[in-house]
Amino acid sequence: MEKLPNQFLVCCFFILLALHSFSVRSQEIEDESEFDYGANSTKGPARWGEIHAEWGACSNGTMQSPIDMSNERVNIVSHLGRLKKSYKPSNATLRNRGHDMMLRWEDEAGAIEIKGREYVLHQCHWHSPSEHTINGRRYDLELHMVHESADGKVAVIGIMYKIGRPDSFLSSLMDHLEAITDITDGERAVGVIDPRHIKFGSRKYYRYVGSLTIPPCTENVVWSIVRKVRTVTREQVRFLRVAVHDESDSNARPLQSINKRSIQLFRPDDKVEN
Repeated sequence: MEKLPNQFLVCCFFILLALHSFSVRSQEIEDESEFDYGANSTKGPARWGEIHAEWGACSNGTMQSPIDMSNERVNIVSHLGRLKKSYKPSNATLRNRGHDMMLRWEDEAGAIEIKGREYVLHQCHWHSPSEHTINGRRYDLELHMVHESADGKVAVIGIMYKIGRPDSFLSSLMDHLEAITDITDGERAVGVIDPRHIKFGSRKYYRYVGSLTIPPCTENVVWSIVRKVRTVTREQVRFLRVAVHDESDSNARPLQSINKRSIQLFRPDDKVEN
């Protein structure tokens, strides 16, 4: 009978280890030195799935991101409901991951709710040009806000930008971005950052199920792409690329096959409650 508690503890340890491993696998890697975006590179997007066994979905997955959201494939719906956001200010760290700049919230920064499941906001980062396209059009920048639920499910909100007026959220980070320019794996504590300052500008959004757009390309990611295209200056886009200093003018993954997936566009009507 004395062995039972020890066996129980060992069992609990392995269960917790498995849950932790699942959560880690579901998230994007933070060291991007092992892959790049060169079309003909041995470490480019076409070869990501060959670099590590756990990155296999990058090559053989059937629900990969990004995709094109053309009017021919999109179903307009009102039943999805508005994005339920409950963000709040929290301490954050800015990190140069090698191919992008990532802003990671260290404390509780709030969450979104999708179909009754809560996804906690962990980080955001930028891709240029945009990874997703609308009716074949690629925009100048795309922001990804990465969330994760308690059981390791991932949800990402995407916001696309075209050249125009400055983006106020990026403007507030410029001094910090400049401080870690050219420092691969450089980190800088940036104090309290309020994710509510990231402007959506629209209640309309596209919804589909896809994947992370960098290794390990984990699938079953719930994507919500804000329909309104916001603006950013050419200098802000250029600075994000120059800052990581990866000798590339792009960190956007090529479009992936849709494979008969459903793409919905939430458009609120009078029947949708606040």
